[in-house]
Parts: sequence; C-alpha cells; structure tokens
Amino acid sequence: MQQWIESTIDSEYYWIFYVFAVVLATLVAAFVLRIVLTRIERRTALTQTLWDDALIGAIERPATWLVWVIGLSFAAELAGRVAEVGLFVYVEPLRELAITLLLTWFLVSFISRAEANLMDPRFTSNKPMDATTVTAVAKLLRVSVIITAVLVALQSFGVSISGVLAFGGIGGLAVGFAAKDLLANFFGGLMVYLDRQFSVGDWIRSPDKEIEGVVEDIGWRLTRIRTFDKRPLYVPNATFTQISVENPSRMLNRRIYETIGIRYEDAEKLPAIVADVKAMIQAHEDLDMNQTLIVNFDAFGTSSLNFFVYTFTRTTNWVEYHGIKQDVLFKILKIIESHGARVALPTSTIHMADPLRLHSREAEEREAALR
Repeated sequence: MQQWIESTIDSEYYWIFYVFAVVLATLVAAFVLRIVLTRIERRTALTQTLWDDALIGAIERPATWLVWVIGLSFAAELAGRVAEVGLFVYVEPLRELAITLLLTWFLVSFISRAEANLMDPRFTSNKPMDATTVTAVAKLLRVSVIITAVLVALQSFGVSISGVLAFGGIGGLAVGFAAKDLLANFFGGLMVYLDRQFSVGDWIRSPDKEIEGVVEDIGWRLTRIRTFDKRPLYVPNATFTQISVENPSRMLNRRIYETIGIRYEDAEKLPAIVADVKAMIQAHEDLDMNQTLIVNFDAFGTSSLNFFVYTFTRTTNWVEYHGIKQDVLFKILKIIESHGARVALPTSTIHMADPLRLHSREAEEREAALR
C-alpha cells in the first residue's frame, strides 16, 4: 500500500494522504464508539445497578474526545516529520496533558454520578445512604483526583514533582500560620463528618448560640442552615468544635407535658378525673406506652387543684405531634366536663375585717336629719 501510494502520488505530498487517512479513521472510530456507548447506555438503563449507569454516563464524552486527541495528535506528528517545524515537538507533551485532563474529567464525573446514585432510592433498594457520609467521601476523592492530575500534568512538562512537594511543604507552614482560621474551619468540617453530629436534612439547634434550623449543606469551610423563617444561616465549621449541638431530628419520641387545674369546689371529683384521664391515655393509639406515663395530682395552686399529664407520642413529626397533643387535651376537657367539674380560672378572694354596709341616699338624708 505504501509503495502504491508513493508511486501514485508525488513524493513531496504523499504525507498529506497519510494525514487525511488518519483523520478519516479517527472520525470513523469516534462514530463507532458513540454508537456502541449509546447501545450500552440503553442496556444499563434497564437495570437498577448504580455503578454501570455511573460508569457509562461518565465515560461517554471523555472517551469520544480521547479518540480525537489520539488521532489528531498522531496526524500532527506525521505532518511534523515532513514539515520539520519546531512547534511540533510539543505535540507529545500536549497529548499527554490532554489524556490526563480527559482521565480526570472521567473520574470526577464518575464520582459525582456515583454520589448521586448512592443517595437515590431507585438504586439502593429504597434505602439511600447517608447524604453526609457520601458527600464527604465524594469530596475527598475528587480533591485527590484533581491534585494527582495537577502533579502528573506538571511532570509531563518536565517540572520536578519532588521540588514542587518540597516547596509545598515549606509554603504550607507559611500558609498554615496565615490561614489558621481557614484550617480550623476545614478540620471542624472534618470532625463533623467523622463524629456525625448531624447530617444534611437534620433539624439542629445550639443552647450556646442562636443557631436553629435545618441543615442544607455541609462544606469544608461553612455549614448552611435554613432557619424556620426561611433565612439561610452560614456557620463556620470551627464553631461546632466549641459549642453544644442538639439534634432534635434524632429524637425517638416527642413529649406531652401539661398541667391542668380544676376548681377547689370540685375536689371530690379529682380522683375520678385523674383515673379517667390516665385510662384515656393508655388507650390512645398514637401514644407510646413503652415510655414513661404519669397522670397525678401535683399541687395546691393559688386558685386551682393541679394535676399533670406526662406522656410521649409515637411520632416525632412536629406537625403530627401537635395534632395528637390537641386531641389529648380536648379529651381531657371532655372528661372534666363529664364529671360536672370545670377548669379553674385565675381568681382572687378578698377577706374584709368588717362587713360592708350599703346605704341608700334616703337613708343617708334621714341619718343627717337625726343628727
């Protein structure tokens, strides 16, 4: 084939045919690869395996570009042998750099897709993994891939990696002193990931700071919390190493603790009322009888006889909890009314030393006339 080409085409221009053939082969290879990957993607879409979907979705575009990079760089090398232009000596390092970037693109895309699939109930048997853990591992992997890619790219251009690492070690000390707050936030975020005090979606609050809301994102420097009035609150991660954090989202039950007072004139009815309230709570299907239950006469109030109710709901949902609490309180009111008693109102009784005497105007006039 080479002898036929050289005998048919002018020897000064036959290399153009080689370049054209390489470009044409590259075009055909890219087209075939795209068809093959499309068919594989259709097959993987029918399965519920998260890894094959992430792999095919991540490899499709970088693989197509890789074919073009290899083909065009090979064609450029062929042209460079004839043209003898010094610029073509950079073809090989540029090809290595492009391959490194494409490989980095593929790995970062694969990590991101796998991260999304691991938190998707469709791929994890309706039990997605913890979003905080998955996000933390994905961020670490992406950072590792990018740092490695930068070092490999520097090496491909002849830069000594050992010198870069040595300089980085010395510069790291200076940066550490200059950015101690940034590092404190970084390690604070790392502690949040390791200790797992809270996760994305948890409702948290701190008794030490005015922090309360739902966690939306845990970054390396800041944690974004959405307060209940829908404002975003950005908290430096170092703060969580210095304060106490309460996580109500992980509570097992919600507590109902209410004190009810009845009138003193209904004192004889109080034992029956307390017994009926306790029976009602024990029969309530939304209250957890495995937790503490107390219904007892508690105190002599200034204007009422007080008994308290102490029990726990099965649900931890805030809205459902208030609905159950309302139902319990309404039933307590009905029990009190069914016994002919009433809830006491705040009242005060004044005792006078001498009885009051009421006089009409006529009586006052007669008394004045007698005087």
